[in-house]
Amino acid sequence: MIERSFGLKVEGAFTIDAERERVWDMLMTPETLAGCIPGCESFEPVDEDTYNIAMRVGVAAVRGNYTGSVTIADKQHRESYRMVVQGRGRGGSVRGEGVLTLSDINGGTQVSVVGDAQVTGVVARVGQRLMGNASRMLMNQFFNCLKSKIEG
Repeated sequence: MIERSFGLKVEGAFTIDAERERVWDMLMTPETLAGCIPGCESFEPVDEDTYNIAMRVGVAAVRGNYTGSVTIADKQHRESYRMVVQGRGRGGSVRGEGVLTLSDINGGTQVSVVGDAQVTGVVARVGQRLMGNASRMLMNQFFNCLKSKIEG
């Protein structure tokens, strides 16, 4: 049986009422990432920029336990970085890459995200639309958490 897969585009822009340096510092802090990644159960360093992650996701057909890795690459201090995420669970696997870009906006910082992911397995059968909605919801949860940690 051929495993089904599809590509998924991920985009978003989030405004945080704080200076770019503060937002950058929080995005580079493992404790912040672990605390804001929805369903994160463990976030263990492998090296300075790579972490093993275990998470429990409860969104639609993506529901279940997943393990994988997060790598932060191509860092341009206070400007941008590339995040590579790989994960696998009973429902399938995902491999994604995204670029996060920070820019000044109205006295705060805008974080723009552009990326794509390849999804396989049972998760892929639910279709791109449902997966797109799930990925947007998870991204919104992450950035709302980050915003609350920074803005207080």
